[in-house]
Amino acid sequence: MNKTALITGANRGIGLALTKLYSSKGYSVIAACRTASEQLIALSKNTTVRVVDKIDIADSKSIEVLKREVEQTKIELLINNAGILRDEVLGSINYDSIQWQFNVNTLGALRVTECFESNLNSGAKVAMITSRMGSMGDNTSGGRYGYRMSKAALNAASVSLAHDLKPKGIALAVIHPGLVGTDMIGGYGDVTPDQAAANIAQRIQSLSIANTGTFWHANGEVLPW
Repeated sequence: MNKTALITGANRGIGLALTKLYSSKGYSVIAACRTASEQLIALSKNTTVRVVDKIDIADSKSIEVLKREVEQTKIELLINNAGILRDEVLGSINYDSIQWQFNVNTLGALRVTECFESNLNSGAKVAMITSRMGSMGDNTSGGRYGYRMSKAALNAASVSLAHDLKPKGIALAVIHPGLVGTDMIGGYGDVTPDQAAANIAQRIQSLSIANTGTFWHANGEVLPW
């Protein structure tokens, strides 16, 4: 029987690349997103990808809609990929922007994980797609207050989740994908979305109860908190 993966933010960038990759690996992929892209719709026509759009992880009612779509389907892999990036400059900080990023990047991933905990079998894996910009020890440039704060909070929540899920046999990875050439950062980067997805998949493959809660760069480097 095919394994099932639930991937958020699946309509473009890293999420779309992960959807393609895990579909090619034989997974049945539930691809959740706010607005389905043409690429995702085309992918769903010829694969075991099921698109569930109009899902906003910042809205608990929207996640309940996704839960009803998934019902009791057992999930072997949950990838919390959806996120947003905005910029704030000291002296003119937009606090609404910070709250929005926190609601999506931190609380959204936590909402999804809690909602689908009952769908996760023992042996299932959870991947939080975070950023090294949430690292205190790695911050050498400042700025990006909302994104840094929201990802730092996501990292903290991820460590708590790793501890809470461990007795159930569920392992969790905290993964920085690298500087990926996506629309989110204007298309420039060190790796393509497909390369990032392949690297992320390697980290997930190496994930176990023994190393649950580790903060990885997708290239395998362990990052400072």
